[in-house]
Amino acid sequence: MFWATNAYAMGGAGGGDAAGGMMNFIPLILMFAVFYFLLIRPQQKRAKEHQNMLNNVKRGDEVITAGGLHGRVIETAEQHLIVDLGETKVKLSRNAVSAVVGLPKAADKPSKKADK
Repeated sequence: MFWATNAYAMGGAGGGDAAGGMMNFIPLILMFAVFYFLLIRPQQKRAKEHQNMLNNVKRGDEVITAGGLHGRVIETAEQHLIVDLGETKVKLSRNAVSAVVGLPKAADKPSKKADK
């Protein structure tokens, strides 16, 4: 008889397990939230920015391909671009473009008055 009261006092007989079960899920929920805000969300943002960049490539833009080739876009189509690499013209998939290089602004160019 003595051991039965000890077991009951230790919580062996019903009631208190529901709150303890929910407390076990809190660390999992917190880990998922950390992964979402530190890994998943920034990656989705970068992918959306890259897709916008690919959609806005136009004739005359200088691009860098995924293979590291630098060239100027001379013709665009819905799924591909024709890029001038100097002596060679190549047809690329839009997805092969990794970056669009901005042209220098007029303010960035040295003025002729500064040279004198």
